[in-house]
Amino acid sequence: MSSQDREQDAARPELGDEPASIAPPRREPRLPKGATAAVPDRAPARRGTQEMNFMDNVEQDRSQPFGLDIGTSRIVVARNVGRKDQFEAELNAFITLPYSELTEGLLVREEVFYEVAGSEFIVAGDDQQKFAEIFHVETRRPMVNGALNRAEPHSLGVIRRIIGKLVGKAGTPGQKVRFSVPAPLAETGKEAAYHHELLFKELLAELGYDAKPIDEGLAVVCGELGSSNYTGFGISFGSGLCNACLAVLSIPVMSFSVLKAGDYIDRQAATATGESATRLRVHKEQSFQLNGFTGDRVDNVLTVYYDDVILSLTDSLRAMLSSAQRPKMEQSIPLVIAGGTSMPKGFLDRFEKALRTSEFPLQLSEIRLSSDPLNSTARGALVAALSEQVHAKAVSA
Repeated sequence: MSSQDREQDAARPELGDEPASIAPPRREPRLPKGATAAVPDRAPARRGTQEMNFMDNVEQDRSQPFGLDIGTSRIVVARNVGRKDQFEAELNAFITLPYSELTEGLLVREEVFYEVAGSEFIVAGDDQQKFAEIFHVETRRPMVNGALNRAEPHSLGVIRRIIGKLVGKAGTPGQKVRFSVPAPLAETGKEAAYHHELLFKELLAELGYDAKPIDEGLAVVCGELGSSNYTGFGISFGSGLCNACLAVLSIPVMSFSVLKAGDYIDRQAATATGESATRLRVHKEQSFQLNGFTGDRVDNVLTVYYDDVILSLTDSLRAMLSSAQRPKMEQSIPLVIAGGTSMPKGFLDRFEKALRTSEFPLQLSEIRLSSDPLNSTARGALVAALSEQVHAKAVSA
């Protein structure tokens, strides 16, 4: 465990309460008999062996709070076990395959996470990626731009099953969980996720949890800035959105999101190169480096759109700080970056260069990349959930 992890696993100050603005849902989600969350109207589906037995694969001690990052690309759960943070994740994606009994036998034997819906298999989570690469097809997303994908009929059902696989049912009634939600869009000021909070709050309530939302940028602050009393900037470069938050003592002063993010890079680069967006995403996360223009055409295209995303965020950050009634800070504050889109080598240098092109409105003590970018949001949600439980026990004592 790093010194940073030990410091953050030590005594954690209680977090402030942040206001939540929840947009009304278009309609109340309907729960069919035996379901644990809203699913689309369709015939009952058979589940694969891995899903039916998911309770056997999850720790039986479920009384402790946990954090849940419901991201456009990944869903991550963070738990604290023996004073050590542990993470489980699944890709928030799926593909469909034509049904046959022979194929189903093979899927069961290989313990693939799937269901049968009509004449199709729906393969979800991490398992879908290998099929997408084999058949050279694009994965389908239950979420887009940080919100439920309304154009995708399988979206609710897929997300429900992935979350169910990761967290199961609550071990005790009212077990606390904090789940991530996007901040309002900087471009319009509107909520990025229409009825997002209510939908997932109800989904988790059906599993027996007491669930509360936390803005994704604030979650990064909670997960990374314990040593500065949860004061500073938290920025999450995700797939569907980039989220940013300025917090003082864990209280959000400014939170916003921008639409240009990882999926934007993938779509634009796929159009320019002819490669699939899925393969470009894998390439970004595994071997791509932001080290300037090279002889590789694909890498050069990715670099162009990475710069576009970084400039979009830094310009929005300056604009929001200029228009907001920001606090008077006596000391400089840290800025920490997280999210899968920030993982390529050279990203931090490029971000800092873009931020320093003109004078920044606040003094920064450091600009750094999270040591665990993919899990930072979930970890911050866990910190908030644990603090809430400590506060509840203190009040009831």
